[in-house]
Amino acid sequence: MMDHVIKNDRPAKFRFATGFFLAIFTLVLGTALAITGCSEKEKPKPPRPTVPVKTAQAVQKDVPVQLFANGAVEARQVVNIKSRVEGQVMEIHIREGQEITKGQAMVSIDDRPYQALLEAAAANLSRDRIRWEKAKKDSVRYSELLRKDYVTRAQAEQVQADAESLEAVVRADEAALDNAKLNVSFCNIPAPVSGRAGDILIDVGNMVRPGDANPMVVIHQIQPVYVRFSIPENRLQEVRAQMQKHDLTALATPPGEQSEAMEGKLTFLDNTINRGTGTIALKAVFDNPDKRLWPGQFVDVLLILESRPGVVVVPSAAVQTGQDGNYVFVVKPDSTAELRPVTTGNQTNGDIVVEKGLAVGETVVTDGHVMLRPGAKIAVKNNPQPNGDAPK
Repeated sequence: MMDHVIKNDRPAKFRFATGFFLAIFTLVLGTALAITGCSEKEKPKPPRPTVPVKTAQAVQKDVPVQLFANGAVEARQVVNIKSRVEGQVMEIHIREGQEITKGQAMVSIDDRPYQALLEAAAANLSRDRIRWEKAKKDSVRYSELLRKDYVTRAQAEQVQADAESLEAVVRADEAALDNAKLNVSFCNIPAPVSGRAGDILIDVGNMVRPGDANPMVVIHQIQPVYVRFSIPENRLQEVRAQMQKHDLTALATPPGEQSEAMEGKLTFLDNTINRGTGTIALKAVFDNPDKRLWPGQFVDVLLILESRPGVVVVPSAAVQTGQDGNYVFVVKPDSTAELRPVTTGNQTNGDIVVEKGLAVGETVVTDGHVMLRPGAKIAVKNNPQPNGDAPK
């Protein structure tokens, strides 16, 4: 019996010792964690880094309402120079690519055959005029003889008919002489318009004819020039309404040029909408004094419809696009960023109209958006300046 009691008592002591040591370990571990947690809470949080940005102020301006389009330059006139008479080219007075003025001699054709025809026409006219004058005198004389019954009425009428017939011959001779003079003049071909000569497709000694398929040379008039462009059909009524009020101004700039845009006037609105593209063609005329616009050249076109007075504008770089639409970062008085949804309008000269969401005088971020978040601290790299004066 004693042996049995001893065997059961030893495990109980072991379990008691094990529980005691576990309790001590848990107490020590909890104390250590508590001390560690306190020490971590006592460490101050690092300040949020500031984001360097550039800014500009929203200002109030008179802004033109514009339509942007891609256009192509066209010569005002393209003249194919062809011969109006048949003959041999004797002289070419111009060079390829030369600037030509209206009336300047271009090509001379052998006029000797036409001079001979001119002299023959003049001789025929002189001969027939003499015959006509004699016939008129005979007619007057026979009229007197008829009154005295010296000739019959039939004789008098025949002489009068001969005189009238010769008058018709003289009129035909005069027309032939005029035609001969024209043919002689056609042998010297002047420039019908001022412009620039293209390729010269003939050589001295070539025979030319009025029915030739190819021209001798082509002249492009480039002062003034047209710029043809298209606008969406949903803007047609707006353009028509403004055309009824005043002449519309168009600005053209060759792509890649930094120079000032050239100013022209809208002169043409097509009468049909292109159903394939949903656009309608327009055309503006430009004086082109410095010849910056060249036929066939592509240009950027701004059609100015009207001017909107006193609207709020900011640099286009200030407006960002997110999932919910356009927004700007507004710089608050405590130098933090506020994300502000905005409704925008048209753009012009690097500015964009803010229809809703921004007031005049508020400062917006124009550069540094990548690292910016709502509430972020801002370090302005420039003094806030009115729109248009901010450094780029």
